[in-house]
Amino acid sequence: MKITVFSGSHKGREGNTILMVEEFLKGAEEAGAETENIILAEKDIKSCRGKFECWIKTPGRCTIRDDMDELLPRFMASDIVVFACPVYFDNIPSKMKNFIERLAPVLLPQFEEDETGEYRHAKRYEKYPKFVVISNAGLPGQTNFEVERPFFRRLARTFHTELIAEIYRGEGEVFRGQKNIMLKPLIGKYKKLLRSAGKEIVENQALSEKTIKDLEKPIVPPSLYIKFGNEEWDRLIKECQNE
Repeated sequence: MKITVFSGSHKGREGNTILMVEEFLKGAEEAGAETENIILAEKDIKSCRGKFECWIKTPGRCTIRDDMDELLPRFMASDIVVFACPVYFDNIPSKMKNFIERLAPVLLPQFEEDETGEYRHAKRYEKYPKFVVISNAGLPGQTNFEVERPFFRRLARTFHTELIAEIYRGEGEVFRGQKNIMLKPLIGKYKKLLRSAGKEIVENQALSEKTIKDLEKPIVPPSLYIKFGNEEWDRLIKECQNE
């Protein structure tokens, strides 16, 4: 099984989502999967021009020459694609959205009716990778993902596939406290859950109800997270102003 992660944080390898991805992939590799984590911030991906040349002039191939020439085949060669990104102003980051828009060549321009009576673009290929989402938000709570959830579910439908797992983590900044003596065991417990999730996806193509429930539990009480988070912001602002 080939699992490819497309990590869409503006911070590249410095973000909190990457820490979640690394643990998830450890579990997937332990279960025998071949994995790859592609950092979109390190790639040259130009914006879609919306001319539909990939559907008309060069069917199945974008006329823009950049790193999508290699990324699109890697997308299609995967059994499972993981979209990994933080929440930016209640939605996905622009780097991730830009990448998704450039996936248009894998679909056909013609319309079709789906099994629910709605409409979408037809398939260019017989088989598409299944989807997984991994995301974190700086604020506590699962309500931070109320835009991402329906977006990725709709996206899976658009690409004629299944969204087989969603891992959403509020309190994302807690990962920066890995050296804190109080936080370390709590973060370690959550990392273990992520590894279990990666293993379950390889073995079952789904997450158990228990794993889903455990992954969504707060790592620390929200009130405590907000208190120390605000204190850290005040410290950083003061530090910057005194430079």
